[in-house]
Amino acid sequence: MKKKSDKAWYALFVLPLVFIFTTVVIIPFIIGIGYSFFSWDGMPLNEKIFVGFDNFIRLVSDKRFLISAGHTTLFTIFAIITINVLGLGFALLVTGKLRVRNVARTMLFMPYLIGGLILGFIWKFIFSDVFSNLGDQIGLKNVFFNWLLNPKFSLVALIIVATWQMAGYIMIIYITGIQAIPEDVIEAASVDGAGFWQTFLRIKFPLIMPSFTICLFLTLSNCFKIYDVNFSLTGGGPSNATEMFAMNIYNEIFSLNNYGYGQAKAIVFFIVVAVVTLIQVSITKKKEVAM
Repeated sequence: MKKKSDKAWYALFVLPLVFIFTTVVIIPFIIGIGYSFFSWDGMPLNEKIFVGFDNFIRLVSDKRFLISAGHTTLFTIFAIITINVLGLGFALLVTGKLRVRNVARTMLFMPYLIGGLILGFIWKFIFSDVFSNLGDQIGLKNVFFNWLLNPKFSLVALIIVATWQMAGYIMIIYITGIQAIPEDVIEAASVDGAGFWQTFLRIKFPLIMPSFTICLFLTLSNCFKIYDVNFSLTGGGPSNATEMFAMNIYNEIFSLNNYGYGQAKAIVFFIVVAVVTLIQVSITKKKEVAM
C-alpha cells in the first residue's frame, strides 16, 4: 500500500510538469519541424506550399546565415574561455582566506540577476556615451570610442557583456565543486610541499571536473543561443557584424516573413547545438575523477 501511495504522489507532482513540458515544448517543436518543409509567410489565411527539403538545401547558399554562424562560433569560443576562466578565478578567490568573501560572492553574482535586455541597454550606454566622453577627456580616442560602431570591437563588446553577466553564475557552480573536495586531501598536498599551482592543477582541478562539465555545457549552450543581449546591445550591427544564430532566425521569421525557411534554420540550429553539447559532455565526462 505504501508503494502505491508513493507512486500516486509521484504522479501527482510529475504529471502536471510532463503535461506543461509536452504542451509548451514537445508539441510546438514537432509542429515546427512540419513547417520547415513548407514555404509560408506565417499568416494563417495564406497558403502553405510544400517544398520538401528545399528550405534546408537553400541554407547552404545563404551567405547571411553562414556569416551569422561564423559570428556565433567565434563569439562562443572566446566567451566560453573568458567566462570559465573568470568564474573559476572568482571561485578560487572567494573560497580562500578573503575576509569579505561573502560580500564578494554576492557582488560577483549580482550581474546574472539583471535581465539580458536591461543589461544590454546599460552597457550600450557605457560603450557609446561613456567611452566617447572618456576618450575626449583623456585623449585616448584610439581606445575609448563608441565600440558599437566598429564591426571588430562590437563583437568584443558583446563578449565582455556576456562574460560580465555569466561569470558570477558559473562561479557558484565552481564554488560547489571546490567545497566538495575533502580537506584532508588539500592538507596532505600542503604537507608534501605542493604550492598553489601544483595543488590546483594536480588536485583541485581534476576533482572539480564534474563542475567543469556542467559549466562548459551551460556556457556552450547559452552562448550559442544568445539573443537578448545581442538584440539590446548591438541589434546585430553594425552591418550585421554581430548578428548571431538566434537573431538571424528571428529576423528571417518576423522581419522577412519567411516562416517555413526560418523554421528550417531553427531545426538546423537545434541539431548543431545538440550535437556540439553532447560531444562536449561525453568528452569532459571521461575526464572526471571519482572521489
